[in-house]
Amino acid sequence: MPVIAWIFIILAAAMIIGSLMLLRDSANTMNISDEKMKRIKERQAELEAKEKEND
Repeated sequence: MPVIAWIFIILAAAMIIGSLMLLRDSANTMNISDEKMKRIKERQAELEAKEKEND
């Protein structure tokens, strides 16, 4: 294989690995406000109650 092909393969692999590492580092940085979390938990409890009703 020519050298240019190896360079393209190495660059592509580096870009993929770099983007995966960036995604991993930013995965846990979503801050949810207390108000939103309260609404989420209320909605979850509501859905669970409806689910128990249907069973």
